[in-house]
Amino acid sequence: MAGDTELHWRKAKASEGTNNCVDSATRDGQAYVRDAKDRARGMLAFGSASWEAMAAALQG
Repeated sequence: MAGDTELHWRKAKASEGTNNCVDSATRDGQAYVRDAKDRARGMLAFGSASWEAMAAALQG
């Protein structure tokens, strides 16, 4: 698993200026997410295909 500082984290443009969202990053076929309000709690890792399927389902 990649370390937190080794990843390029992104936040949804709709959430700019707030911390009411998750940060996401991808690397080596993995997708990572963390709580933007409490980044010290760590991150979750998912296979990229699983993350893409979940994101597509949420977008409808």
